[in-house]
Formats: sequence, structure tokens, C-alpha cells
Amino acid sequence: MLLMPRRYGVEAVLKPESFPIDKIYVPVKRRKALKSELAQEIAESILEIGQQAPILVRPDEDRFVLVEGLHRLEACKALGEKTIIGLLVSADVTHQKALLPDSAEAEREKIARLRKLRLEKEAAEKSAAASRAVTESGSAPLPRDRLQKDIRNHVKATPSRLNRKASASAPKTLSEWITQQQRGGGRY
Repeated sequence: MLLMPRRYGVEAVLKPESFPIDKIYVPVKRRKALKSELAQEIAESILEIGQQAPILVRPDEDRFVLVEGLHRLEACKALGEKTIIGLLVSADVTHQKALLPDSAEAEREKIARLRKLRLEKEAAEKSAAASRAVTESGSAPLPRDRLQKDIRNHVKATPSRLNRKASASAPKTLSEWITQQQRGGGRY
């Protein structure tokens, strides 16, 4: 809900409504401020979490004139939406909005904050899922433990071979390999 300025001691409360997109006129001056990459970011956000902030329109004969929310409107158009959530405001509010600084940068910051929150939430969910999986399955044996078990279970593994395998390093050159083979140590 949007609280409107006091007039005659009464504060007006606006309720979001659904407006047909094809009945919304975008003034040429506003259209020039369109940044397609911002509209794309907002479209992605709308796909994920829905439209969070209504646009502002004012009545004008048989159509509505966009007061604020150009990028949200374009994002909904790009998504193929037929309607958009908005607030119907008077010409007085339109004049007050004209006095405020351009809100495109504020819109971009809001989208960035929403994206950051979403990414943090996803990371927390993945971390929680991973810790649940480890807790449910118990800790997995370390690869070294598995190797030691395999060697112990091998019939031909004798204590001398176990020590040799543990201390032997892989030859780095052909001459080292030949020397190792002549000593009788190592299978490659």
C-alpha cells in the first residue's frame, strides 16, 4: 500500500490494481530513459519472485499514462504479460514525482539487493542440504583409509611389500624406472 500526502487532514491509501498493459501510454520523454539491460534484470527478477513494486499510472481519457515504473512495465511486456500491477494516482502525485530525482538508479539498487538476498538464501539452502546429507550418511571414509584396507585385504600383500609401496615414489625419468626395475621394486 502506498500512503499519499495529507490533503485536508486526510491521508489517502491506494490499493494495487491490475491494469491492461496495452492501455498504458509511455510518454516519449520517459521512453528515452529506457535501459534494456535493467529491464532484462527486472524481468528475471519477476520470473523468480514476481512483481514486488507496483507501477504508478494516472488516468487520461480512455487510457493510462505511466508516471513511474518504465522498466517494470517493459519487463512485463517482454515476459508476455497482458496486465501489470499498479497504483492509480492523481495528477498532483505526478507533479510531485516529477520533482523527485530519477528513480532508475534506485530501481537498479533494489534489484541488486534482491538478487544478493536470493543468492545468499540459495547458498544457505545448499549448505544446509549438504550438512544434512553428511549427517544422514555419516562421514565417508577417507581415500587413504580405503587404500590401506585394500592393501590389507590383498592376499599377496606382505609387510615388506606394504613398506615398499608406502615408501616407493614414482620414477620421474626412464633411467630411474630401469634402476627401480633392476632392484626388483615396483610394478608399472
